[in-house]
Amino acid sequence: MNSIPAPASPQNSGLTTAQFLKKYANHPTYNPPRGPELNAKNWQAEAALRMFLNNLTDEVAEAPAELVVYGGTGQAARTPEDARKIIEVLLELEEDESLLVQSGKPVGKVRTHPEAPRVMIANSNLVPHWATWEHFNDLRKRGLMMYGQMTAGSWIYIGTQGILQGTYETFVACGKKYFNGDLRHRLLVTGGLGGMGGAQPLAATMAGATFLGVDVDPERIRKRLETRYLHKMTDNYEEAKQWVLEAKNKGEAVSVGLVGNIGDVLERLLQDNIIPDILTDQTSAHDPLNGYVPDGFTLKEAQALRVTAPDTYKVHSLKSMARHVRFMLEMQNRGSKVFDYGNNLREFAQQGGETNAFQIPGFVPEYIRPLFCEGKGPFRWAALSGDREDIRVTDEALKALFPENKHMIHWLNEAEEKVAFQGLPCRICWLGMGEREKAGILFNQLVREGKVKAPLVIGRDHLDCGSVASPYRETEGMKDGSDAVSDWPLLNLMANTGGGATWVSFHHGGGVGIGYSQHAGMVIVADGTDRAERCLRRVLYNDPALGIFRHADAGYGTAQDNAEKFGLTL
Repeated sequence: MNSIPAPASPQNSGLTTAQFLKKYANHPTYNPPRGPELNAKNWQAEAALRMFLNNLTDEVAEAPAELVVYGGTGQAARTPEDARKIIEVLLELEEDESLLVQSGKPVGKVRTHPEAPRVMIANSNLVPHWATWEHFNDLRKRGLMMYGQMTAGSWIYIGTQGILQGTYETFVACGKKYFNGDLRHRLLVTGGLGGMGGAQPLAATMAGATFLGVDVDPERIRKRLETRYLHKMTDNYEEAKQWVLEAKNKGEAVSVGLVGNIGDVLERLLQDNIIPDILTDQTSAHDPLNGYVPDGFTLKEAQALRVTAPDTYKVHSLKSMARHVRFMLEMQNRGSKVFDYGNNLREFAQQGGETNAFQIPGFVPEYIRPLFCEGKGPFRWAALSGDREDIRVTDEALKALFPENKHMIHWLNEAEEKVAFQGLPCRICWLGMGEREKAGILFNQLVREGKVKAPLVIGRDHLDCGSVASPYRETEGMKDGSDAVSDWPLLNLMANTGGGATWVSFHHGGGVGIGYSQHAGMVIVADGTDRAERCLRRVLYNDPALGIFRHADAGYGTAQDNAEKFGLTL
């Protein structure tokens, strides 16, 4: 198939399971192995093992001791015992076996074949009538379920960088639509600087804007400073206001993190007649109990009330979201370009009493859907070697492969200069139909030829063109009214399983919370072998093709044109 010989068989580390656990997974400390040596019996299982541990390293995870990766409660495994068992099974998994994981708990192995997924994951899924936070939380308390978010429970979270380009693409699209493509001298304000929202300051400044982000948790803001996603931090409103107004007037791309409650800060901005050019939000509003922090409470008071009076807490949270959105609507009335950024804030604000919450548009129909119609979405990869030079090699190889894609090249240049790695070195860039397959084959060739020091893991966010049913986010306002049809992520799951992804996942509730979404994930390993190339060709064709199928079926002419362009059979 390829004239270049396959790479030599890798050496095994020689560690026993007990030694491996002590070195890499001694709870609550987790750390992925690096380098070209195998610990598992094959690179497929080794990749899943390393990315699972990478999700939980303290460089990446919000609360590794609780197995929480991001999003307040998004976990990689249900309990420390389950995490340990997952590791033990992956270390011994053969190439004709697959591990089944049910909401973070390994439940068994099944007989498969070398080109089948090594791991198949289902997280947080509930029969629709019972798909409520109340029922989920009851199961969670009894140890029967965990919340997998999108990439926490599917082991392909890569830190804040994972959502960075999607955020950048959104801000750039907003600039093109409303500000003649220039965000200099423009102020962008938002709430939430956690694992997802933390991408906003860097994305905003990369797009040219001045940025003010607000979070009640100073540790989250500090983490953004440490990883160079944010320039400045303060707990003083007047100081933050002075910094951003000076930067805006000078046209400087400066980002400021302010410790505070976003609702309170929006109220003060309105009182001072400071109207942001762009306003959005990425607080953990998807979870009114364990995510959002209502106004009137310190962080410690809120954490205590969650435990002692959860029903009371939720009432306060919904009312606070209503107040928060009321201020956003007033900003909109005064000229701000306001949009919901996919955390279900509008729905819970409506439940809290703000009947006009959905006058704020969602970011996908407003800015991203045209990209989805091209099969474009977040293509991410990790260097299992742990060597950042391997990412530089892949960046340069992609630039050479797609010399006409000036937007991608600009993005990669910016990322090389400005993005700090968390955990294993990783990169993300948005690629479309045709491009993903070519990139995958290229990466496999780099491994085969020894131009990188170990295999590369290719994955994506569940937020993609054809993998999500989320009526308040990815599938909001579909042209044919099919917003809530979740056949599509199931078809995506089946296509990628049949195509030979290395591991696959199907989740409920990621991004917007229990009851509001279903979504599928896939990860595939480029290990330099012919087997990997066959799987890469299938999966990286099937995955973006589902996005074009989905949007063409809904009546989008651009998607129908792209189906014809790429020879897809509709």
